[in-house]
Amino acid sequence: MRAVILAGGQGTRLRPFTTLIPKPLVPLGGRYSILEIVLLQLAKAGFTHVTLAVNHLANLIKAYFGDGSRWNIVLDYSFEDKPLSTIGPLTLIDDLPENFLVMNGDILCNLDFLAFFRAHEASGSEVSVSALRREVKIDFGVLEYNDDFSLTRFVEKPTYTFDVSMGIYCISRRVVERLAKGQPYGFDTLMLDNLKNGTPTRIEPFNCYWLDIGRPEDYAHADEHFDELAERLGISLP
Repeated sequence: MRAVILAGGQGTRLRPFTTLIPKPLVPLGGRYSILEIVLLQLAKAGFTHVTLAVNHLANLIKAYFGDGSRWNIVLDYSFEDKPLSTIGPLTLIDDLPENFLVMNGDILCNLDFLAFFRAHEASGSEVSVSALRREVKIDFGVLEYNDDFSLTRFVEKPTYTFDVSMGIYCISRRVVERLAKGQPYGFDTLMLDNLKNGTPTRIEPFNCYWLDIGRPEDYAHADEHFDELAERLGISLP
């Protein structure tokens, strides 16, 4: 099974940590880098070949992870000479299988990667998107009004519920073959194009732990509570 991890971002939200260290190498709990945790999870789930799509400080990433033998996987690299967003980097990889997993390199979660991948294969869908329900509390009174500016509804500090993308997808090679090689193309554009063209896109909701490490406050929380977090992620501590 094949996975592609998007690890080419500059990590601007995590500065100054990422000024000299690429975001995938930012440490957690003084034990593992973020990307190392993801590789351990993928290997445990049965993925045997992982491609890292890299750009910013790529040589440091390659020097640290090497050929992947430490994690019992085949690890190779796809280098971008310019930012290609989320889906664009896939067009530079020539040996993609019929179906593969794609995920951001700054995500910590306990998603069942194998089950997600198998469900995608069985569905026949070109794109499967993992989704998580999130609540957003608004700390203000929300006003609703009609065209003549007359109040129609008022809600004090409401909480809204959304299903959000987890940044983990399963994709068919057919999607990539339709795109221009080496041109920026994002996940957001793919979703809008699929809606416009009537291309079925499968959404699979999950109820699991999920944290986007790209935000400083979330990184600080994960770093401080890593011993507890490692157990939830299925990671053995040295």
